[in-house]
Amino acid sequence: MSHPASSAPAVFTTPFGDFDLTRYPEDPRDQLRAWDAADGYALRRLAGVPGPEGVDVPAVDLGGEVVVVGDRWGALTTALEAHRPTLVTDSFLTVQATRANVARNGSPSGARVVTTQDPVPARIDVLIVRVPKSLALLEDQLHRLAPSVHEDTVIVGAGMVTEIHASTLDLFARILGPTRTTLAEKKARLILTTPDPGLARPDNPWPHSYALPPDVGAVSGRTVVNHAGVFCAERLDIGTRFFLGHLPGPAGQPTRVVDLGCGNGVVGTAVALADPSASVTFVDESYQAVASAEATFRTNVPDGDAEFVVGDALEGFPPGTADVVLNNPPFHSHQATTDAVAWRMFTGARRALRPGGELWVVGNRHLGYHTKLKRIFGNGEVVASDRKFVVLRAVKAGRRV
Repeated sequence: MSHPASSAPAVFTTPFGDFDLTRYPEDPRDQLRAWDAADGYALRRLAGVPGPEGVDVPAVDLGGEVVVVGDRWGALTTALEAHRPTLVTDSFLTVQATRANVARNGSPSGARVVTTQDPVPARIDVLIVRVPKSLALLEDQLHRLAPSVHEDTVIVGAGMVTEIHASTLDLFARILGPTRTTLAEKKARLILTTPDPGLARPDNPWPHSYALPPDVGAVSGRTVVNHAGVFCAERLDIGTRFFLGHLPGPAGQPTRVVDLGCGNGVVGTAVALADPSASVTFVDESYQAVASAEATFRTNVPDGDAEFVVGDALEGFPPGTADVVLNNPPFHSHQATTDAVAWRMFTGARRALRPGGELWVVGNRHLGYHTKLKRIFGNGEVVASDRKFVVLRAVKAGRRV
């Protein structure tokens, strides 16, 4: 049986000290680390440790406003805690991991956390950017950060070699200023940018909207709003398209529906359009996703009954209160392929559902979700399938009261 992916505390050795770090949520059975070589490389550069070029570099003055963008599990923020950094993140899991790691290492709570939907500091003296998987999210964040950068700002980007491409460097150069990369070290690379406050930047293209195709049920032809970094932000993905054709119909009585891992909210919005009596809760661990879902819903169902929650699966959701949970679970955590998120979503759904409540899941056929649902719910049936996708339904034991 697979288990949720998180890591037991392990020591991250840096020029700023040694730190016990873990991913979130914690699970001592998993050995994935809460940092990688790119985090270490960036911290050594800030401390003035020579890199593979063999050239002496001065330590960076960290006495001003230090901003860390896209920290994965809080490794950078925890190491720099004494300098009171501001963490900018799109991830609820990152927020929780960072707070736990800071507390675990006995640091004062000097770090400030803001989301990608919040204003950034008005002045940034040191900017450390962990390159995200989404080029669109990087583009949006650099646009939002650029007005706060001045000519003396130190800008260091960091990522694994496989994460940094010509298009990545082009974004730094077009939005912030002249950019170069370092040599690779332990399969990691740094991006060094000299800020140009006078640079004529292009407009930020995010958020982005598009019209849905005419053959996807209740949301046919409707407008979807997407903030940067949301899955398939420029078109409807084929898995969601398949799900939209096989959603449960109106129950004939008011229902509480949860769009779990809501992304841009198109599935929950489809339910609300098909059944105006339904109350829909949109849940995602991405602040960008929840903002997208709210914009999509309000654009199409301005008077609908909905709430929008940023959180980890259904942790904290009132147990036994949902009638239907709809879910298209991700199977990646950053660069790692994992079923940990699906396990948390499925077990959380069972806890949140009323007796007789139903979990509907869409996924690639090869992921074997039917086996997981039978272990968790004791049942599971195929609602629809094609060569690539399957829609499954599991029912919580008991009768609805």
